[in-house]
Amino acid sequence: MVVIKLLNKVVHVATAPLRMLGGGKKQEADLIDGKAIAATIRQEIKLEVDEMKAKTGKVPGLAVVIVGERKDSQTYVRMKRKACAEVGIASFDKDMPADATEEEVLKAVADFNANPDVHGILVQLPLPKGIDEQKVLAAISVEKDVDGFHPLNIGRLCMKGREPLFMSCTPKGCIELLKRSGVTMKGANAVVVGRSNIVGMPAAMMLLKQNATVTIVHSATKNPEEIVRRADIIIAAAGSAKMIKKEWVKKGVAVIDVGTNSVDDPTKKAGYRLVGDVDFDEVKPIASKITPVPGGVGPMTICMLLRNCCDGGKRAILGA
Repeated sequence: MVVIKLLNKVVHVATAPLRMLGGGKKQEADLIDGKAIAATIRQEIKLEVDEMKAKTGKVPGLAVVIVGERKDSQTYVRMKRKACAEVGIASFDKDMPADATEEEVLKAVADFNANPDVHGILVQLPLPKGIDEQKVLAAISVEKDVDGFHPLNIGRLCMKGREPLFMSCTPKGCIELLKRSGVTMKGANAVVVGRSNIVGMPAAMMLLKQNATVTIVHSATKNPEEIVRRADIIIAAAGSAKMIKKEWVKKGVAVIDVGTNSVDDPTKKAGYRLVGDVDFDEVKPIASKITPVPGGVGPMTICMLLRNCCDGGKRAILGA
């Protein structure tokens, strides 16, 4: 019996995370690897698409409308097309010149709305001046709104007992990172730093859906440091480089850093490097889990777009 107990202790020590050094102090937080989690989800989506194709001969389709020749937009759209191909989702493209009229853009959206092979529509933003972005986004069918920006989807997200057809990709990715990293949201004090329509506001609503107690910190918040320090979970989406310092966080907090900010760095070939809204080096020794920048939330955005498109395809093709 003594031998068995000793062996159990040896196994426990050998399999425990090697994070405790010098007087039992935690060395650093577990990294939430967005690249690895996104790769797993993409494989799950591919299996679902393959199964759908085997059963029905059909696959989900994603349509992308891009207006103008902004290099950053074109690069992002190419990434989306490549990602679709990797999981078997069909791509439909409408590349329009920068001088396209609002009516022409609305016509492109209407055509994709009417196309039964398209299950998700994405209009790449920003649109050129003279085109009403809200009008264009509102023209997308709620059943194909894979960006999750349609007022009906946002409204359902905000209502208890209602579920949106789609949720905004970046905050949805944040929630998925928390889930797959074993972070308990139910009953947790969660603080969202930032209130943008794209990330902050929907992230707060999604945390509420998970039964967290949610506070939003924004530019007019008094004593933001004090509020953030009470958080069990932080989603930082303010767009301010290294805003959240070690004094802002309590021990054991789980941190999702959405921020992507460039700071000068002469040691880099490009002359700059990317940092988050959280001071990673300061906060890492205090947090229990934290996302790096880059490599944390970023890979999840396109991944959640694929997830949304796949779900839209399943509803239309399988009636799921």
